[in-house]
Amino acid sequence: MPDRSVAAVSPTTAARRRRTPVAESLNLAQLAEDSLARVGDHDALVFEGKTWRSAALHERARRVATGLAALGVQPGDRVVVLMANCPEVLITYNAIWRAGAVVTPVVFLVTAAELGHILVDSSAVAVVTTPELLAVVRDAAATAPTVRHIVVASGGDAEADAVDGAGARRVDFVELEADEPGRLVYRGDDELAALMYTGGTTGRAKGVALSHRNLWRTGKSAWQSSNVPGLTRVITPLPLSHAYGMIVTIVGMHADEPSLAVIQRWFNTAEWVTLCERYGCQRTALVPAMMQMLLAEPLEEAHLESLRYVTSGAAPLALEVLREFERRVPSAEILEGYGCTETSAVISSSPPARRRVGSVGVPIRDCEVRILDDADRPLGVGEDGEICVRSPGVMSGYWNAPQETAEALRDGWLHTGDVGHFDSDGYLYVVDRKKDLILRGGFNVFPRDVEDVLLSHADVTMAGVVGRPDPRLGEEVVAFVTIRPGASVTADELIAHARSRLSATKSPREVQLVESMPLTSVGKLDRKALRALLADCAPVR
Repeated sequence: MPDRSVAAVSPTTAARRRRTPVAESLNLAQLAEDSLARVGDHDALVFEGKTWRSAALHERARRVATGLAALGVQPGDRVVVLMANCPEVLITYNAIWRAGAVVTPVVFLVTAAELGHILVDSSAVAVVTTPELLAVVRDAAATAPTVRHIVVASGGDAEADAVDGAGARRVDFVELEADEPGRLVYRGDDELAALMYTGGTTGRAKGVALSHRNLWRTGKSAWQSSNVPGLTRVITPLPLSHAYGMIVTIVGMHADEPSLAVIQRWFNTAEWVTLCERYGCQRTALVPAMMQMLLAEPLEEAHLESLRYVTSGAAPLALEVLREFERRVPSAEILEGYGCTETSAVISSSPPARRRVGSVGVPIRDCEVRILDDADRPLGVGEDGEICVRSPGVMSGYWNAPQETAEALRDGWLHTGDVGHFDSDGYLYVVDRKKDLILRGGFNVFPRDVEDVLLSHADVTMAGVVGRPDPRLGEEVVAFVTIRPGASVTADELIAHARSRLSATKSPREVQLVESMPLTSVGKLDRKALRALLADCAPVR
């Protein structure tokens, strides 16, 4: 348990003084201390009109760490973080690491049943949440006897001492901050820092075990790969309570100059434009679905000339969306990247000003990537195979799942399940998920090839392709599409559009027009949901 004695120095001075001599420490709480010492106190975060300075945020984290220990959170305990975007997300991450505990971030779109599985599987002792998500947490906690405390942040009425679920006590975040700041509880570089659950689009979510070393080294490499001196104003609409938010936090702690992050509680396109203009934001990160939503705004009329780089990931970005966004915001360049939870969220990134359109960039520093065939033999330039990774960021394994760990980690390499290839200059291209491959009449059909062609039609806003079992061909290609408001394009016209641009083996024989496209909690196309829709749709003959 942390030392609860009162510090006799200012937060900034304390950050400059190591509590324990540690050479080359990769501890994330120590990294936060070193970051404040390196760049000093500065305006660090803007949220709902209020600006927070870095020393004040750090001081709050030091107090919350002591408060967590007072609740009985021990080193190595798992603490679930399920929150809307707010400063308290970042404070909580730092506080959990200072207390020697383990962060388990969960994105806000989780259901009570999904959260219940995570709480039970991780044996979490506490949940930190925000008022709008409290009902989900309360229902999930009823199935998780290890959860002793539900901490409610960001202005919620926590009804202190109220009992939720199977006996969890509700605590106001402010109560944790009432404690005096204590000393950092050091954990070894290879001890658990985060237990992050995968999206579970192909089954129940699995816990990915990541150490301080995994996250520290990946954060450092990602910063080295993407940093552009002087570009320090960022707008963040993506969930912080997620693998993305965690790695972005760690990347920021490696920075060598002060930066300002403008955070949206929830993504709103009009507000995003307003904030980007007001604060002169130079960088942002968006998933493709967000970019498509922003194209409904009059971007060309906004003053977005400060915006230089837009990082895109989590799902394939259609070429037409990239071109249209850059046409309407000519100062911006879209940089695609690639990663997965099992690699601490980052594998490759597009070098600023040296991108290749359609590529997810080059592997970050210290990350080795190979393209292997089904017999784990290396493939050559331009040949599609499974993307396999070896790096300091690769997980130690799946939590409580030795069989799945053995399948994913073979001969020292993580097998991602993604299909891709390298070009002659070492740029990586992700073709599709191996499990999503459609086998039609003995020919391989990658859904993304079909989706990109459908998205090239002016009336199509989103497209998703899956295979329908077929007694003659094995599988038939079926597309689901959403169209822009007011459009009158028909399914037959879209089939003809695809047929004129794809080989006969790839073109869809069936197109289903839907009002909305199912997405996962991180903005990826939910093919599992599409297959469920397909089961309810009669085949078109």
